Amino acid sequence: MLAKIWIKNFALIQELRVDFSKGYTVITGETGSGKSILLGALNLILGERADFSLIGPEADKTLVEAEFVIKNLDLSKWFKENDVDYEGNTIVRREINRNGRSRAFINDTPVSLVQIKQLTENLVNINSQHNTLALRDKNFHLNLLDILSGLEPEIEKYTDQFNRLKENQKRLKSLIEKTNQADSDRDYLLFQLEEIDLLNLDRTDYASLENELNQQENMEELTTALSLIAGGLSDDGSVLEQIKSIQTQLNKAKSTDSKVGDFATRIQSILLELEDLENESSNYLEKLEKDPQKVLELTAKLDNYNRISQKHKCSNQKELVDLKASWQEQLQTSTEGRAEIERLTLEVNAQEKAVIALADALHNTRKKTAPQIEKKITSLLDELKMPNTELKFEVVQTEQLNQSGNSTVGIKFSSNAGIPLQAMDKIASGGELSRLMLSIQCLISEMKALPSIIFDEIDTGVSGEVAQKIGQLLRRMGENRQLVAISHLPQVAGKATAHIKVEKSEVNGRVQSRLLILNQEERVEEIARLMSGEKINVAALTNAQNLMQE
Repeated sequence: MLAKIWIKNFALIQELRVDFSKGYTVITGETGSGKSILLGALNLILGERADFSLIGPEADKTLVEAEFVIKNLDLSKWFKENDVDYEGNTIVRREINRNGRSRAFINDTPVSLVQIKQLTENLVNINSQHNTLALRDKNFHLNLLDILSGLEPEIEKYTDQFNRLKENQKRLKSLIEKTNQADSDRDYLLFQLEEIDLLNLDRTDYASLENELNQQENMEELTTALSLIAGGLSDDGSVLEQIKSIQTQLNKAKSTDSKVGDFATRIQSILLELEDLENESSNYLEKLEKDPQKVLELTAKLDNYNRISQKHKCSNQKELVDLKASWQEQLQTSTEGRAEIERLTLEVNAQEKAVIALADALHNTRKKTAPQIEKKITSLLDELKMPNTELKFEVVQTEQLNQSGNSTVGIKFSSNAGIPLQAMDKIASGGELSRLMLSIQCLISEMKALPSIIFDEIDTGVSGEVAQKIGQLLRRMGENRQLVAISHLPQVAGKATAHIKVEKSEVNGRVQSRLLILNQEERVEEIARLMSGEKINVAALTNAQNLMQE
């Protein structure tokens, strides 16, 4: 239940603290006094988006805080799943800054608006006069029937399986499209792979072949260079002979000077390196041989390789290897895709049968419970002075499945004897819609056992004895839960167990709204004011007392 609310710098409210009681509380006040402002602040607590224009004129921040008593509700699991401290008296707070920032807290833990909505939808339900418009919406008709039939757990189970079916159907469709594309490309891919396979990419290094061809094409320059090395090192008067002569002289002199010994050692190293160079170059020169046939073979191989590389826009051998692997994967997709399509088709068919069975069960339950719910609603409407009302849920089965099953639901309504049933948007008046919505909310509150319900002028369009009956029904509903009603009618206000008055006044040049919790004497005066206006006479006071006692 809603225990307290604290509002600071919100529209006309500078600061306001209100304690709410159990049972049926009525809120009254002149038009424009601030009753809607109170609801706007409460909507922030329920997770609605912030309207920064409602921040008080002299403040940079709006704060709205509400305390809920939840110790008798089974909500500890939600707190654990959302990593929020559980408290029997839980505090929900919203802070709205003029700089555009908005923050939300539950028991001082920062939370998202989604989390606030998840929690508070189990705590408070607000019904305004605008909600009667939902009675003209066929989606509302279906949801209403499901709630009053107690089908919400079955709907949740059905929706879960329906969504899984849709996901698998989407997967199957995508797989079929990909496999069909792979099939249509199969012959092309096989041809391309056959062409690439002839390159033997896994056994041939085309970079090496290119080097080998370059060697063959430049053989004359190579042999000339190598011959110069060999001749320069081994012919008469060559570098090697001169160095050997130098080595002989150094060896003779090294015993007389250690520095000359170092020179001799270094000359020895040079001599060994040159001898090794002469041997290797001679051997390499002997192996070199220009082979015109090999040039033709290498040229043919590389021309074929370059042609295929350019054809597929590959700049090196690795890119060709990767392209080949990609084509092989596509062919594998084609082969494996058919098997997966067959498996997934069987799974989707089985899922579809199960979902249709659940939808059929939902439809049958709707058909079965509809007459019982019609009877309950018309019984409540009879109490509200609509004795000749007929109401019927038209439940029609469809071939197409959707999130709610395979039913469409429409409400047909007639409020007068002899008038045939018609669609809601063609026959019901504002007062009739208000009473119908009140009856529906009365039944919903019994089904969902919400701890707190707030009605915003649910009595619009009625007066006299009808208003009296509405007040009695609200009082009865308040016996099992906290119920708050905003009203202009003395008959409705007179049946409340607690009374809050909203009034507007000017303080220090600023118009402000404030809430007053009325005692018994003040209640009599307020109800009398609702009956006779600002000039309250004895008759009005007497009538107010009578209304409160009836």
